[in-house]
Amino acid sequence: MIYPLVWLVSASLKPANEIFGGQGLWPTTFRWENYVDGWYAFSDVTFGTLFFNSFVIAIGSIVGNLVSCSLAAYAFARLDFRFKNVLFFVMLSTIMLPYHVQVIPQYITFLNLGWVNTFYPLIVPKFLATDAFFIFLMVQFIRGLPRELDEAAEIDGAGFFQIFVRIILPLLTPALATTAVFTFIWTWNDFFSPLIYLTGSEHFTVPLGLRSFLDTEGRSSYGPMFAMSLASLGPIFGFFLASQRLLVRGIATTGLK
Repeated sequence: MIYPLVWLVSASLKPANEIFGGQGLWPTTFRWENYVDGWYAFSDVTFGTLFFNSFVIAIGSIVGNLVSCSLAAYAFARLDFRFKNVLFFVMLSTIMLPYHVQVIPQYITFLNLGWVNTFYPLIVPKFLATDAFFIFLMVQFIRGLPRELDEAAEIDGAGFFQIFVRIILPLLTPALATTAVFTFIWTWNDFFSPLIYLTGSEHFTVPLGLRSFLDTEGRSSYGPMFAMSLASLGPIFGFFLASQRLLVRGIATTGLK
C-alpha cells in the first residue's frame, strides 16, 4: 500500500530518463527542477491557479452539500408530508442512476444558461441536494437521535426550523464532517465533470492540469507531472487528518440507535 506513494516521491525527483529506465527506487540524480517546471508548465497560468480553482469548487460543493443535504435529511427523518415514502424511494433510486446518463441533458441545460466554462455547473447543483448518498447518511443519523429532544423543544414553542438549527444541527456534527470530507475528496479528484464544462485553462482544476502533462505524441513531461501529483495529495491528506476524529465517529454511529 505504501510502495506506490514512495515510488511517486522518488519519481518526482528523477530525471525523465530514470523514471522508467532506471532499476533503483532511489534517484541517482535529484532533479528538484521538476517541481518548478511543473508549477510553471503552462504559459498563461501557474499551477497555483489550478489549486485555487479546485479549492473554490471544493469549498462551494462542501457548503452546498452541508446546507441542502442536511435540510432534506431533516425533512425525511422528522417531518410528515404527502408522498414522503415515495419521494424517499425516488431519492434513493438516484444513487443507482449512472452519472453519464445525466450528462447530455445537464450539459444542454447549462449551455442554455450560459454556464459552460464557469464554475456554476460544478457548484450550483450541490445547493439543490443532488447527492442522495449524503442525504441517506444524515437521515440514518437523525433517526438515531431521540425524538424526546424535538418534543421538549416544541413544548418550549420552537418551530421546525428552530428545532433543526438549535437541536438537530449541533448533534449532526459527525455526519456533517463525514459529508464534508467525502465531498472534498470526490470533488478534488473529479476529472470528468470539469473536463465537460471547463474549456479555458484559466478555469482548469488540478486533475485537468495533471492530464495536460500527457501528450499523445509521446512527448509527455512525466517528472513535472509526478511532482505536481505529489503536491496535489497534500490538501487531501491535510483535510482528512484534520477531521479524522469526526469522520470515524460519523461513520461508526450512523444508523445506530
